[in-house]
Formats: sequence, structure tokens, C-alpha cells
Amino acid sequence: MSAPLTTLILFVAALLEAGGDALIRNGLHATTRPARFLFFLLGASVLFGYGFVVNSPSWKFGDLLGVYVVFFFITAQLISYFVFGTTPGKPLLLGGTLIVIGGVIISIGNQ
Repeated sequence: MSAPLTTLILFVAALLEAGGDALIRNGLHATTRPARFLFFLLGASVLFGYGFVVNSPSWKFGDLLGVYVVFFFITAQLISYFVFGTTPGKPLLLGGTLIVIGGVIISIGNQ
């Protein structure tokens, strides 16, 4: 599988996982039962989509997990900022930098 296609699949999977988690979170804080049910149903569907997307290719999942964590971290932080209005603090940015560095090391080591 080509590197651009792998990157796209990992990005879509991260978007689905972080997005599904955000929908579940909204469901937990919804004020009405119908809204809560709708958020939970949508969240479960999106998380199923994540599982399908990330497991459909014939790669060894463990080989790409470190790189996937980078995509998940960045996507989760973007959703946290744009959807929930949470600005990351210095410890989160430092830890995130280490996550990205780790993903780069794993990528280089698997070539």
C-alpha cells in the first residue's frame, strides 16, 4: 500500500475515532433523553466506522499503531479546540510533541 493512501486511511480512522468519542461525550452531557440517545447512536456508528476503516487494510496493525497514535492525538486536540473550546496547555503541548517525535521515529524505523 502506498504511503499517501496509508496516511489517508490513518487520518480518516483518527477522525472517526476522535469524532465518535466527541459524540459520546456530548451524549453524556445532553439534557434530554432523545438528544442523549441520538448522540450515543451516532457515536456508536462512527466508532464502528473507525473500527472498520482501521482494520480493513491487510497491514499488521501493531506496525502502524505508533504512527496512528500521532494522528489520533492531533485530531483529538483539534476537535477539543474547535468543538469544545479547550485550549491545550504547555504540558499537553510538550507531551504531544513527544508523541509526534515518537511517531516519526517509528515511521523511520519501519522503512
